[in-house]
Amino acid sequence: MPAQQPLTYDAFVELATADPAVVGLVLKGSHAHDDMITEHSDHDLYVVLADSAATDLTRFTGHRTPELDLVIIRLAEFRAAGMPGFERYALARARVVLDRLDGDIARILAAKARLDADEAFRDADEWLDAYANSLYRSVKNDRDGHVLAARLDAADSLRFLLELLFALDRRPRPYNKYLEWELARYPLPGWDTGMLLDALDRISRTGEVSLQQSLFAQVEAAARTAGHGAVLDAWGEDLDLMRPRRANVDAIT
Repeated sequence: MPAQQPLTYDAFVELATADPAVVGLVLKGSHAHDDMITEHSDHDLYVVLADSAATDLTRFTGHRTPELDLVIIRLAEFRAAGMPGFERYALARARVVLDRLDGDIARILAAKARLDADEAFRDADEWLDAYANSLYRSVKNDRDGHVLAARLDAADSLRFLLELLFALDRRPRPYNKYLEWELARYPLPGWDTGMLLDALDRISRTGEVSLQQSLFAQVEAAARTAGHGAVLDAWGEDLDLMRPRRANVDAIT
C-alpha cells in the first residue's frame, strides 16, 4: 500500500470550504505577513466552526506538519481567543481566507487588533512600572560594577518597553520576529522607527547606560502626556538615576 501523502494547505482549504459547518478560515503567521515567508514557513490556519454544527473535520484537531498547522475551534471560543493572551497579535494581523458570517470574522479580528481604552490604560500603567523597575536595576547594577546583571536587566527592560509603547497606541505588541515588519508598516505615533530600532539593538547588545537614560527621557515624556505620571512619580528620587545627564540628552537623536 503506498504511503499516504501529507495533507496540503490547498487541499484542506478546499475540504473545509465544502463543509457548511465551517464559518471561517483564518490564516496567521508568516503567510499573513507580506515578505516574511521562507522555505521553512508552514501554514497556520484557524478553522472556525459554527457553535452547534456537527462535522467530521474535528478529526483534524491537533493536526501539525511542516506544511500545515491547524487549530479547530468553535465560534464562541474564537471570539475569546487571545483576549487577552499570546495569540492576540497573531490574530490581529491574520488574513481572512473564508468568512461565511457577512464580515463578522473580519470584525472579530479587527477587535483583537485594537485594545479598548480602559484595557490599554491599565496595561500601560503596569508595563511602565515594569520597564522603570528593570531600567532602574540595570543602571544601579552598572553603577555598582555588576556588568552582567546590568546587561541582563537592560535586556529585560526592552520587553516591558515594547509592551508599553504598543499599549500606549492601543495595539498588541508584535512578536519579536515581526517587530521590524510591524513598525515599517504601522509606525508608533511620535517615534522615529529607525531611531527606536537602533536604540533597541544597541541596548540589547551592550546595555549602554547613557542610551537607556536618553531613551527613558522620551518614554517619560510620552507616558506623562498619556496620563501615566502617577506611576512615574511613585519612583520618587529614584527617577534621577533613570534620567539622562545633560550631556547625554541627545544620545539617540
